[in-house]
Amino acid sequence: MSRASLDKKPTEVASMFDGIAQRYDLTNDLVSLGQDRRWRRATVRAVGARPGERVLDLAAGTGTSSEPFADAGARVVPCDFSFGMLAVGKERRPDLAFTAGDATSLPFADASFDAVTISFGLRNVVDTAAALTEMRRVVRPGGRIVVCEFSQPTWAPFRTVYSEYLMRALPRVAGAVTGDAGSYEYLAESIRAWPDQEGLGRLMLASGWRSVGYRNLTGGIVALHRGTNP
Repeated sequence: MSRASLDKKPTEVASMFDGIAQRYDLTNDLVSLGQDRRWRRATVRAVGARPGERVLDLAAGTGTSSEPFADAGARVVPCDFSFGMLAVGKERRPDLAFTAGDATSLPFADASFDAVTISFGLRNVVDTAAALTEMRRVVRPGGRIVVCEFSQPTWAPFRTVYSEYLMRALPRVAGAVTGDAGSYEYLAESIRAWPDQEGLGRLMLASGWRSVGYRNLTGGIVALHRGTNP
């Protein structure tokens, strides 16, 4: 799955996120019925960052996902390719080291982090395999990865209802808040086209990560994938 397959270039996707940055967090709360907070808490627990550890938070957006790591004493670097998102985040949390970066070519040295995490952003990367490989490059041997991403509901009847919600209700609700239903039509398409739980696990293994496993959240709407850098 890639941006190219949805006929959007990386610069177009960055511009799209720039345009919705001011209301991005509010919209996430609304369209997920508040579940996004639970998903992010589960991600923080899965990373298990200890005080003093360096954590790279990719697709960090406005830094909402990064704040719990910083508050727990980890040295977190929020990284995103949307300057609009970074600007909103920096205004709210000037103490965090917001960094502009492309997940397929990260501006960090080899083995410079203890852990890397990405929440709801991997499916928006132009080359998933390249991003997973690049994440492994910047994580020390024995370090870990946690990917929180939309996935496939495990109960078939609910899967149908969920797909209808994605394609019809989500763009309308999000569009009413942001004034940009088109961006959320793209996001809904990217979720529906994304690999299932096993498919993402295979991509991680092919990119060199080991001890890869996952667990479902909210019936498989979201899955947490974890792995270790050998």
